[in-house]
This record gives sequence, structure tokens and C-alpha cells, in this order.
Amino acid sequence: MLTSLYYTLKPLIPRAVQLAVRRSVTRRRRERFRHVWPIDEGAGNVPEDWEGWPEGKRFALVLTHDVDTHRGMDRCLPLMEIEKRLGFRSSFYFVPERYPVRFDVLQTLEREGFEVGVHGLDHKGNLFRDRKVFQDRATRINRHLKEWGAVGFRSPCMFHNLDWTHDLEVRYDASTFDTDPFEPQPDGVGTIFPFRVSRKDGNRGYVELPYTLPQDFTLFVLLGEKTIDIWKRKLDWIAEKGGMALLITHPDYMEFEGKQPGREEYPIRYYTEFLEHVRSHFRGSYHPFLPRDLAEWFHGKQLPHPVRTSW
Repeated sequence: MLTSLYYTLKPLIPRAVQLAVRRSVTRRRRERFRHVWPIDEGAGNVPEDWEGWPEGKRFALVLTHDVDTHRGMDRCLPLMEIEKRLGFRSSFYFVPERYPVRFDVLQTLEREGFEVGVHGLDHKGNLFRDRKVFQDRATRINRHLKEWGAVGFRSPCMFHNLDWTHDLEVRYDASTFDTDPFEPQPDGVGTIFPFRVSRKDGNRGYVELPYTLPQDFTLFVLLGEKTIDIWKRKLDWIAEKGGMALLITHPDYMEFEGKQPGREEYPIRYYTEFLEHVRSHFRGSYHPFLPRDLAEWFHGKQLPHPVRTSW
């Protein structure tokens, strides 16, 4: 009830107040949930029918970015260049009706081997608050998916209803997490492995890809961490368990120019340090996936990538 009220009133609350409230709540919860965050041991249990990753790799690596604002939109290509230089590819999720989506950026990302996905609709409130409202919004979301040739979706603020998500024409959803008590809907799915969400009629359904590494905003903006030690610790554990290391970062909150980060920014070097750590400590041990490729591999079929209707 309080969460619903907060997200209803959120547009009226000054950003500085929002951040102060979230920092206070997050830091209190950190101590309360230290037994299940950042690692919930139960989430490392291997599914009964699990046959391992391609080529016998120890674990999977999936890099994703949520682009929440126009500021993030402007930072996508510099972030893409950093990942290219270090030998990585990732998926970027854009909010189609919150800011002007630059189709030249989407084209460049696709051309360079990255993925484009849809991040909600307008980033306002709880997308899943009302069934009829969600059905209406799903129609608009599906239109954007088709226009962009996208097959993946992530809900803002990680709100989710895995049954309702069948209304979306996607091959995968990425709106859940193994464990994260700091999210407004903190019901983790309790696994670091992908899983299939089948339709009630038994048809194919979609693949769910929970994020398994703490989000950058949580670590560096809310908790004020000054190192990537938590990322390293969690990654070591995921590799040991043979799971999926899926990370969400936001170009919106990355400071690229070496200046003093703003009140909701952190130095880009934290992210580059993470990529360099993966490359140096786990070389040859992981299978890198774009989310769409992981979903198709998990389905067990190689379906053709859809053709967008327009840019």
C-alpha cells in the first residue's frame, strides 16, 4: 500500500527528497537482509533438468543497460565504445514514451552487434497495478517492440507479473532478480538460472532472465559503495555455482568525463574495472550472451531475428 502511494506521488516529490528517502530505507534494509543479500545461498541450487552452459563453460555473462532518461540516451554510444574496446557486447533497454528515442543510436547499436529492447512504456508508476490498464499498455508496448525489431522487455522499477507478461510479444522478460530486498516489489525468484514461463495452454511462453548482480544505482548511489568488491564477491559465487551473471547498469548514472560525480552519479571506472576483472580473472570460463541469444538457446531453437517495421 505504501509503495503504491509513493509511486503515485513520486512525480510531485523533489528528486533530492526521493534520493534521501531511498538512501535511508536502503541502508536500514541492508542490515536486516544481510543473510540473503547480496547472496542468497538458496538461489544457487542447480535446477533438476540443468545440462550446463554451451561448450562446457562455468557460467554465463549477460550485460544489460536500462536507459531511463534523455541523459542516458546521450551516453549510450560512449558506453558502447568502452564495451567494444574491452571485447564485450550488451543489451540496451529504452523507454519509448518518456523521452525522444534516437533511432540513429538504435541503428548504431544493432549494427555494432549490440541488442535493443523495450523498458516499460513511460516509466510512470506501477505498470502492473491494474489488469485492464496493463492490457491497454501492452498493445502500445507490442507496437514499439515490432517497430524496433526487439524481442526483450524489462519493466521499470522491476515491477512484474509473470502471468500478465504473456500479453507481450516477447521471447524473454528481464524484470525479476534472484534477491534484492531494496526493490519496491522485493519478491525475488530465488534462482541464478534462467527459467521458462509457460502459458497455461501449454504453448511456448517466454524465458525469464533474472538479474543476479546488484544494480549500479543500488550499490553506488543509494548505498554509497566506493569499490566494486560486492560485484566481485557475487560474481565469484555465481561462477562457483555455475549460474548466470546478469548485470543491470544505467548510463544515466555514469560520469564519463572524469569530473566530480553528481549526487546520483558514479565514476565510469567502476564499470570498466568490472569488465577488466571479468576479462582477466575469468578468461575462457564464461559464455557471453546477449539476452535474446540466451533466450533462444534456452528455448532450444534458433529462430530468426525479427525484422523491424521501421526506425
